[in-house]
Amino acid sequence: MGNNFLNIALSNIYTKPNTKSEVSSQILYGEKFKILSEKKGWLKIKTYFDNYIGYIKKQKYKNQFKPQFKVFKSKSRIFIKKRNKFFSSKNFLYFGSGISVLDRNKEYLEFEKNKWIKKSDTKNIHHYEKNYLKIIKLFLNSKYMWGGKTLNGIDCSALIQIYFYYNRIFFPRDSKDQIRYCKSKKNKKFVKGDIIFWKGHVGICLNKSQFIHAYGPKKKVLVMPTNSTIELIKKTANLKIKKVSNIKKY
Repeated sequence: MGNNFLNIALSNIYTKPNTKSEVSSQILYGEKFKILSEKKGWLKIKTYFDNYIGYIKKQKYKNQFKPQFKVFKSKSRIFIKKRNKFFSSKNFLYFGSGISVLDRNKEYLEFEKNKWIKKSDTKNIHHYEKNYLKIIKLFLNSKYMWGGKTLNGIDCSALIQIYFYYNRIFFPRDSKDQIRYCKSKKNKKFVKGDIIFWKGHVGICLNKSQFIHAYGPKKKVLVMPTNSTIELIKKTANLKIKKVSNIKKY
């Protein structure tokens, strides 16, 4: 049903066409998707970035959109302009969101009618950030939320995927798909950038001894010692490591 682009800050993607079903992921402002079908106020969609399928609420979305900038801050406050002064609203755009510029001045970019964000919160849409830990650390202490993709709540697989999403490089959404997509590394020693997979969980090494992940039992994104984390997951969830890859391979 043609190309569509999200024109609200954030939308939950549900597994079924009702709000009582599980939130499996989220879609961000400016993200491109295809409508597969419609049903009683719901759209079944497929995202172009990672081919993710689920349901969002039906409303009027953009069908023409060419992003020029993207948000390079965990969240960027939206401002309203009145009498040539800018006033903060309660709303935000989230990290990685793409925007098209209607107007600009020295400090602000207008991305929709009288909706502005600070220019300093953005980068050019073609900006490539090599420092994956710089991105992942933006979410340190964020709440753990199944299906989440923002500072307000994020899950373990989204914490890895968000680096690729910002750089507009394909990477699967869910850990079960990520583990199939990623190649095993041969060296058994842990180093910076190693992605460690368990069944249903994933995180990344900051260095040879520290590990960052969105950890459900602790309900947040946090840094933990790598080896003791492995032992803890084995003890509490009876899970062993299934694969180790490295983020530099992709």
